[in-house]
Amino acid sequence: MSIKLDHRLLYLRVIEKIKQDIDDGVYREGEKLPSEFELSKQLGVSRATLREALRILEDEKFVVRKHGVGTFISSKPPFTSGIEELFSVTDMIMRAKMTPGTKVLVAEKVLATEREAERLKIEPNSPIYRIVRIRYADETPVVYCVDKIPAHLVSNPTALTEGKSLFDALEIEVGRRVAYAITHIEPSVNAEISTQLQTDQPLLALKQLHYDESDLPLLDSANFFRADRFDFHVVRKRV
Repeated sequence: MSIKLDHRLLYLRVIEKIKQDIDDGVYREGEKLPSEFELSKQLGVSRATLREALRILEDEKFVVRKHGVGTFISSKPPFTSGIEELFSVTDMIMRAKMTPGTKVLVAEKVLATEREAERLKIEPNSPIYRIVRIRYADETPVVYCVDKIPAHLVSNPTALTEGKSLFDALEIEVGRRVAYAITHIEPSVNAEISTQLQTDQPLLALKQLHYDESDLPLLDSANFFRADRFDFHVVRKRV
């Protein structure tokens, strides 16, 4: 089906169309795509446009291109997300058509360290809630989460450990919506967390300070993702 009626840049439309076909099961993992000639004809674009789209899809690990053989749908982690998109872990799992689950390891009220207080814009030694959880996808442990929330915001702390999305719990309980996050991404080696996640693969740590719509810090979190299950990517443009 031609995609020329969509008014975005052509190669972006091609990327979205192929990703949608993968999600819809038109193409399956390991399957070879039609030749460039056939695929460009199907999509109604030039081969140059198709090649640019395939190059980006290869960078994002959606396809593998083998010289002289063809282009194949790659076997990729079940959870993929643009790093510029902010989803709760619950939403990411549900978007992958899997069932989220939670095991609470720690739920305690402690006094904020000087560093924690600085990040959350509260006084040192102010009480905060510290929640440590393992998040599951179809009963497989995939993320180890450490979250810290100023205690003065929370009147019903049990709402934070009921198993639903912490973003949703904060919006309902605190009345403040997570609008954006400043995120630092780094590799992590932690034997204890790896044991909890039942993996010997590397971990990907996302350390995030979440802000509400008034630019006030709401949640300080460190999430440790199984790198064999998650793939984060970002589209960068030359300026």
